[in-house]
Amino acid sequence: MTAAPTRTAEPAPTVEPAGESLWHNRDFLTFWIGETLSLLGTQVTNLALPLTAITAFHATDEQVGLLRFLQLVPYLGLALVFGVWVDRARRRPVMLGANLVRMLLLALVPVLYWTDALTMGSLPAIACAVGVASVLFDVSWMAYVPTLVRDPAHYVEAGAKTGMSSSAADVAGPGLAGALVGALTAPVALIVDAFSYLVSLISLLLIRTPEPRPQRHAARRHLPTELRDGLRWVLKNPVLRSLALIGFCCNFSMVTVWTMFLLYGTRDLHLGPMTLGGIFATASVGGLIGAAVSRKIIRRFRLGRVYLVAQSVLLTGPMLIVLATGPRPVMVGMFVLSFFTTYLGLGVAGVVIVSLRQASTPRSMMGRMTAVFRTLLFGGGALGGLSAGLLSGRIGAHGALTVAAIGSAAVLIALVLSPVSRLTGLPTAPEEPSAAPARRQAAD
Repeated sequence: MTAAPTRTAEPAPTVEPAGESLWHNRDFLTFWIGETLSLLGTQVTNLALPLTAITAFHATDEQVGLLRFLQLVPYLGLALVFGVWVDRARRRPVMLGANLVRMLLLALVPVLYWTDALTMGSLPAIACAVGVASVLFDVSWMAYVPTLVRDPAHYVEAGAKTGMSSSAADVAGPGLAGALVGALTAPVALIVDAFSYLVSLISLLLIRTPEPRPQRHAARRHLPTELRDGLRWVLKNPVLRSLALIGFCCNFSMVTVWTMFLLYGTRDLHLGPMTLGGIFATASVGGLIGAAVSRKIIRRFRLGRVYLVAQSVLLTGPMLIVLATGPRPVMVGMFVLSFFTTYLGLGVAGVVIVSLRQASTPRSMMGRMTAVFRTLLFGGGALGGLSAGLLSGRIGAHGALTVAAIGSAAVLIALVLSPVSRLTGLPTAPEEPSAAPARRQAAD
């Protein structure tokens, strides 16, 4: 299998098409709205779950880290397998089922809490089960977007809009989560996320664009072979390989810092849920700004340079938390600035990364490509959450934050050497992989 070209002499793919924008694409807008509300609810869960463990069960640093690990570890073991399955099936029914499962599981937490049946054993189990459903949804939605956005020239616009959704959820979600946790308690606040998945379910049901059935192979399809093809497609393409490996490091850094800061702010500084939520919400404006201006920046500057600068900002942001000293208002301001710069870089880089992934991968490989990325990205997050709890328990949250900030900045070396940083525009569209592997299987 031949990797897609890594660069193109023509920057034209990054220029917006002359035709109608996605604002005129009803089904994409329907999907986008539902996913935006779902992401908003997820932000509530990200804060409410660890605070449930801390406030209801007085969980230790290690237990909080383990809880975060269990939320994300399904990506390590299941994303690749689910990616193969997604490439064999229509994506919308898979997404509907995944959201239904997540809705029911999260609604179960407050029910167990009200009946005094919620325990420190059942909470991680539910978190892990929600993670499994999230894996299935995440490897499906990115592969589903090209069904709604037929013209590859609109991929940057689609990436910008979904990036703005994520950033908007980052802005509103933590503040909403802090307010809900303060008013309703952490377990009950999870009802909001359950409701958001209901809205997402309805939005998916309203989509009318027919999804083509994946092509059937004449030869029998083997799971190990298809897994290998997906890995090979990503790892043999210099651009995709670099995006995946640097993405692993970035996610490890971000989840590590986020978890350590939650422990540091709660235990050492005694910041309340409203204050913590306010810090994350105010800082997340950076992500919203980054996603909003990303298309203009990409049109004006070389794609690789935009990626290099945005990722550099993301990786150096945690250092501001370590350097925060002085009166509490000054420290809180430094915390906000740290997360603001991190999310600003993520908002811009995310649009570049998603556009490159979609432009570098044929539709038949989209699910498996997404699965490889999800395995590495969320695997990095899972290991980051676990490392944060273990390291904070050993040397304290502030010392652990110092180690994490230095490690994050060290990734700049790989970033400068990355082939992505030298790109002038989006790669040319790759051809579908040849049927040679299928013929070999038939001959076996």
